[in-house]
Amino acid sequence: MNERDIPQIFAILQENKKQWQDSTLESLEKDPFLVLVGCILSLRTKDQMTRQVAERLFRTVRTPQQLLGLSEEELIRLIYPVGFYRRKAKNLRDISRILIEKYQGQVPSILEELLELPGVGRKTANLVLTVGFGNPGICVDTHVHRIVNRWGYVNTKTPEKTEIALRDKLPLKFWIPINSLLVLFGQNICLPRQPRCNRCPIENYCDKMRVEFMEIKKK
Repeated sequence: MNERDIPQIFAILQENKKQWQDSTLESLEKDPFLVLVGCILSLRTKDQMTRQVAERLFRTVRTPQQLLGLSEEELIRLIYPVGFYRRKAKNLRDISRILIEKYQGQVPSILEELLELPGVGRKTANLVLTVGFGNPGICVDTHVHRIVNRWGYVNTKTPEKTEIALRDKLPLKFWIPINSLLVLFGQNICLPRQPRCNRCPIENYCDKMRVEFMEIKKK
């Protein structure tokens, strides 16, 4: 993939996303606390399930104070069946307590402070910064990692290394939108297995790294 094609690729995806089913959390909430909660729920959980659970939880919980008003068992019942729901319930209560005691109930907007919260990694922290605060950052989840490597835009082994590579070469104006756009693209077209290349609007730009191997193995 040619780096000069990136603006055109993003423009094409932006135009085509109108016809795709949207299960992303970014389209659900922009409040930093709810973005933080939703992203924690999403870990090791399918996108559609995460959205269903987040919508249910957000009808009851909108603030750290309201979350702490629930017992751990009540919270578990609300977020079941996301993956590791018991651990996540504990982390969410611990996070809410820290936000109230240390940050006056507000989510910090500094990467290093976010990373100190229980259960928060770089993906979650960057999503809060970009979606919740509109600050520059690159949120790399499994969709982003898979797709930019499949394109041949980067050649990395882990999401963390993908983030570093993208920070070096991706134009700043695409840092915030890359996650929501590629998650949506990955949910509908560039699937982990059996990608729908025949329906892909940017097929001619893609190097299809490892796609051929996957299709041959499937046969």
